[in-house]
Amino acid sequence: MEEHYVLCEGEKLCFSLPPGWKVLSAEDKPFIPGVKDFLAEIKHALDNPIGSPKLEEIARPGMEVALLFDDLQRPTPVNLVIPEMLNRLNRAGIPDDRVWAVCAIGTHPVYSREELEKKVGPEVASRLKERLVSHDPYSPENVVIGKTHRGTLVEINPYVAFADLVIAVGECMPHPCAGFGGGFKIVLPGVASYRSVAEHHFTWMRHRKSRVNILDGNPWYEEIVDAGQISRLSFKIDCIINEKKEIIKAFAGEPFAEHREASRYAASLYYVPLPKVADVTIIAAYPLEIGVQATKALTMAGFCTRAGGTIIWVAPQKESGPLMPLVRHMSSSETASDFHRRLIRGEIPDDLKSFGISFIMQIVYFKELAEKFNVIHVTEGLAPEVVRMMKFTHATSLPEAIDMAAIKLPRADAAIFPAGGNIIPGIV
Repeated sequence: MEEHYVLCEGEKLCFSLPPGWKVLSAEDKPFIPGVKDFLAEIKHALDNPIGSPKLEEIARPGMEVALLFDDLQRPTPVNLVIPEMLNRLNRAGIPDDRVWAVCAIGTHPVYSREELEKKVGPEVASRLKERLVSHDPYSPENVVIGKTHRGTLVEINPYVAFADLVIAVGECMPHPCAGFGGGFKIVLPGVASYRSVAEHHFTWMRHRKSRVNILDGNPWYEEIVDAGQISRLSFKIDCIINEKKEIIKAFAGEPFAEHREASRYAASLYYVPLPKVADVTIIAAYPLEIGVQATKALTMAGFCTRAGGTIIWVAPQKESGPLMPLVRHMSSSETASDFHRRLIRGEIPDDLKSFGISFIMQIVYFKELAEKFNVIHVTEGLAPEVVRMMKFTHATSLPEAIDMAAIKLPRADAAIFPAGGNIIPGIV
């Protein structure tokens, strides 16, 4: 009998399938090593911009510049990228004291000076001093600059709204709703107000085309592009980064154009084709196994499993504390649609108001998954009663989960994703 595996905390968990199960795919995407010289890759991207003149050719003496960068949840090496961008601005006649660097935290808690310095490193902190700031999604100083074509309010950080030149650095990776992260996402949600992010995210989160690996026709993505262009973001560098936090490749230039190139490249690394939707999907959260990050694999499994099918989700959940507020709401009798409508009305439960909007959205997605699929969660970190609160079935081992699934599905087409945290499943 053929043996398969998934990865859990970097170790292989081996298993066999029931004789009536046929494998659609068990492809494990190989580890992609980073480039040897990160700074050389950054300089190469900045020297060869896509759809744009070089940064130093766009900048003009006297300009006030807003330089946006992503937060600590993302591994982008801004400590290397920002100094190189500042040097190029200097050569164009813009000294450091004309630059405000804004951490694009979205709707997460505002960063302290210590957190900002941890992200950017000592050189940037000393060069920019008090001009290194965190975005505040609740600030009354945020500025309404317009609406998208579909009517989403665009209210953004004042340093961005009033800058002469807006530039940014971030990361491009598969994203469950936006198709791919990076690009104009640094503006919305990055430096947008809480109400702008809530209006956008809660409106488009359940559209069938708001999903991974789709850009054209994806309203979530298209609204972000619209908001980013209204904000006048004119130059961006996006890095593609592996699980060891190494740069694989960097793309720079006009934000729409460079992001399209970066997304195409990311898709080539992470896309796993399937000939049809699976009856059973076995997916490991690895390498994104901590807290809410572990849910990304489960979301991906939902894209390639038939309604009424089974998802076996393997995640250690050793740091499960951040999940508990989600679990409490998932245990309620409220349907996914009922909870979603509550969010649309602005009735966010008090115990969730301190969390980012993307976190709150997970409750809707989890309820939807529990309504649509039979989810068996293989985990040591969560007690069986906690998994039951999530409306999922608990299993202590992968063979146990497979035996459970085989009772209902003695014959099945199965998809296996050994490292599901970074894959893009697609039906061809």
